This record gives sequence, structure tokens and C-alpha cells, in this order.
Amino acid sequence: MARSKSKNERSTFLVFYRLLQFLLHLTAAIQFNYAIYYLHTLELPNSIPFGGQFKFLTFLCAIIQALYYVISLVNDFVGTNELVPRRAPAIRKFKDWLLSTLAFPVALNVGITFWTLYAIDRELVFPKVLDPVFPSWLNHVLHTNIVVFIVLEMFTSYRAYPTRSKGLTGLAIFMGSYLVWIHIIKHYSNVWVYPVLEVLQLPQRILFFAAVLGFTFALYLLGEFINNVVWAKEVKLSLRKSK
Repeated sequence: MARSKSKNERSTFLVFYRLLQFLLHLTAAIQFNYAIYYLHTLELPNSIPFGGQFKFLTFLCAIIQALYYVISLVNDFVGTNELVPRRAPAIRKFKDWLLSTLAFPVALNVGITFWTLYAIDRELVFPKVLDPVFPSWLNHVLHTNIVVFIVLEMFTSYRAYPTRSKGLTGLAIFMGSYLVWIHIIKHYSNVWVYPVLEVLQLPQRILFFAAVLGFTFALYLLGEFINNVVWAKEVKLSLRKSK
């Protein structure tokens, strides 16, 4: 009798937990996809035409987040949220890789870097001229909520991290490509995407880019560490039950 009651309680908790995961993924997917759509309707003053919104890491990050949470929704229905599935479907493998390699480190990079520079001098990243056309809620979705939701995801869903060399290589390719991209934009428009780059001399820009890359790689390691610490006991227990 006691065993049956305990089993029913675990089943009820699991249903509630899966519902919580689904609502998190659904809320995030809706807001980030809507933010991307809304950005396309804006005409920003003094904006560089070349590259459109794709010149901003914030916009690329929003695309990554939107893609991740849509993939997570698909995985909720046709994949699996088991901690250690015996044969993980392709959708689950891609979901795990996307968060580990891009979604977590890039989201924290964008959020922390933006608000740090904003606190120092907002004109370096978000000039006051944008206030009349760029709503406050959109700013927080793109620079605050990306951090809040990805941290919640870290604590509510386990993911199998790739080997460190593969994960960091994927992240390095993305960040390296973006650095090349903003230099291409500078070459054709003669304007830096971010005002902060205009006030830096060449040696300072090199140090700035190196610091951003190093910081992003450190965030990857942070995500790996959090994942291991938060889910270590559950993974071990799951592995014992599966034997």
C-alpha cells in the first residue's frame, strides 16, 4: 500500500515537472520568436544598412534562443526528456549540443556584456536616440530574459555536454565568424557596428576582442560546471536504475 502510494506520488510529481518544462519552453519560444519578428518592423535611427539586423550579436543570439526553445518543444513531444536515455533521438542530441555550445554561453555573453557597458556608458551600446523607437520590454527580452530563461533551463533540464574540445571548437567557430562578419561590415560601411569600437584604438580593440572571446569560453566552462554539479546525483541514480 505504501509502495503504491509512493509510486503514485512520484508519477504525479513527474507529470507536474514535465508540464513545468513544457511551459518554460513554450513561453520562451513565443517571446523570442516575437522579439525577432518585432525587430524586423523597427527602423533604427542612424543604423548601418549593410547587414540588417544580422550585424548585431543580440539579434543572432535571439535567433539561437528561439531555435533552441522550438527544438525543446519538439523534443518534449517526439523526443525524450529522460536524464540518460539508452538511445537518445537525434532531436535530443541536437538540443543538448545547441544549449551547451551556443545557447548558454552566447546568452550570458550578450546579457552580461550589454548591461556592464550600459552601466559604464549607455551610449557605447544603446544610445538614448533609440529610446523613442526601441521599447523597454524588447530591450529586456533581448538582454535580460535571455539570461533568466537559459539559467532556468540549466536547472530544470539535464543535457549531455559534448567533449570539451568539440564544444569549444563549435563556439570558437561561431564567435570567430562573427568577428570576421563585423570587420566585413566595417570595411563596406566604414562604421563599426557598436559605438564602443569607435572609441577604441587598434591595440585596445584587439584586447577587447580577446577579452570577449576569453569570457565567452569561460562561460562555456561555467555551463559545463553547473550542469555537472546540479545533475550529478540524479544522473548517477538514473544510471543505477537502468542497469
